[in-house]
Amino acid sequence: MFLIKSMLIPFNSHTLCQLIFISQSADYQYINLAGDFIGVHFRTLCCSKTNISLLLNEFDTMKKTEATILVIDDDEDVLITANLLLKQKYTNIITRSNPREINRLITTEPIDLILLDMNYRVGFNDGKEGMYWLKHIREINPDIVLILMTAYGEVALAVEAIKTGAFDFILKPWSNEKFLATINAALELRRINQKLRELKSTNKALKEELNKGFGPIIGSSELMQKVIETIKKVSSTPANILILGENGTGKQHIAREIHRSSNRKNKPFVHVDLGSLSENLFEGELFGHKKGAFTDAKEDKIGRFEMAEDGTLFLDEIGNLPLNLQKKLLTVLQDLKVSRIGEGVERKINARLIFATNAPLKKWVLEEKFRQDLLYRINTIEIEIPPLRSRPSDIPEFVHFYLHSFKEKYHKPELTISKEALEVLATHRWPGNIRELQHTIERGVILADGKEIKASDFNLIDAPSPQGIKAIPDNFNLKEIERLLIEKALEKYQGNISKAAKELGLTRAALYRRMEKYDL
Repeated sequence: MFLIKSMLIPFNSHTLCQLIFISQSADYQYINLAGDFIGVHFRTLCCSKTNISLLLNEFDTMKKTEATILVIDDDEDVLITANLLLKQKYTNIITRSNPREINRLITTEPIDLILLDMNYRVGFNDGKEGMYWLKHIREINPDIVLILMTAYGEVALAVEAIKTGAFDFILKPWSNEKFLATINAALELRRINQKLRELKSTNKALKEELNKGFGPIIGSSELMQKVIETIKKVSSTPANILILGENGTGKQHIAREIHRSSNRKNKPFVHVDLGSLSENLFEGELFGHKKGAFTDAKEDKIGRFEMAEDGTLFLDEIGNLPLNLQKKLLTVLQDLKVSRIGEGVERKINARLIFATNAPLKKWVLEEKFRQDLLYRINTIEIEIPPLRSRPSDIPEFVHFYLHSFKEKYHKPELTISKEALEVLATHRWPGNIRELQHTIERGVILADGKEIKASDFNLIDAPSPQGIKAIPDNFNLKEIERLLIEKALEKYQGNISKAAKELGLTRAALYRRMEKYDL
């Protein structure tokens, strides 16, 4: 038989009953029931073990927090008390009297929190055993949260324990409210730390995913070497950069390379396509908004400027920004502060700013389509990417790079490219620049039958007939293809070095060196 004593407390459906072990004799267990149970007010009730089991099962069905808590103490009364109290709140409570079981438990059970006694040997109250096991657990699994327990309160010992990695220090006998509050706080800390680790892992994965397809900058032509040299000079500076170039020339790729080469490379790279933002979304996206600022503002939202803090903010298609929005952007660039919509607080920003456009901004300034003061703000450094047709000597490198990439992607490791197909790629004008070339190679890899890509697999509408074009070597050798391109340029301009060099994206001196190299 068991004796349950209780206090009469008004029923509240949100109140959780607390079972607290008081003492034990040969005949009875005395349990104080603080609170009430399913609306029935208990005073004093004697019942059998079966009825007690049914009652405790009802407690088990109440909503609990998912957590596994290990309690280790050599005092059996403490273990029973802690178990009765904690099992109402948490899903899995493990109690042990011997600390030597710790190794097995923390490697086989998903332990979230450990309540660890400081002393296990009779007559020893210095806490050395508890400190030993604290350090041991931290070495094996530093993610487990630890709370130390002792009946002997020593300030120095508590300080040492917390420095070693304990979350808190509980004195026995404890206050139930403080005991539960400490455990709740410890589990919340663990939850937050887990969330932070997940966010860091997700962020790392996202960065890796975002950088896929953005390999090294390709281009050994004179024109691209100048671009690469400029990138090396400006990457480590905080200067605003304006990247100019036709669609498909790789402006985003250049922006990412600047970020990767800077001291901000481990911070966010945030890309914003200004051309896709409508006027009513512009401020909310770039500057953020406060909850309730407008109808759909159901929660606080940070803007892209804040999102890129300490990193790089890449504002693409800056030429598409309407004049009234250009003024708002100019104000931010001048003050280096943003205010979220619906909030009067100004927040300082510290993001490296890179801009890009395919628009002729200087011409548009004269036509009053673009603000001159904004242009001066964004073009501290200008980098102009030449179109692919201006540097045909880079085409073989791109072909080689993308062919290798798509062979892996589509599981065609033995795929090669025919001479005629190479001739078509070498002579095409590429109005869509690198993006068009990339998609062309991918299409060729997908459509190729057998082990060779044919010219027809590319489906280039304005591709010239390969007939009459000097044959490209059988092997896919960059030097051989470069030689062919130089020969074709000289042939096209009837030996005019200046025009041939310009067509190839080289200086006259560089073209002379290559002519000498290939004995042309």
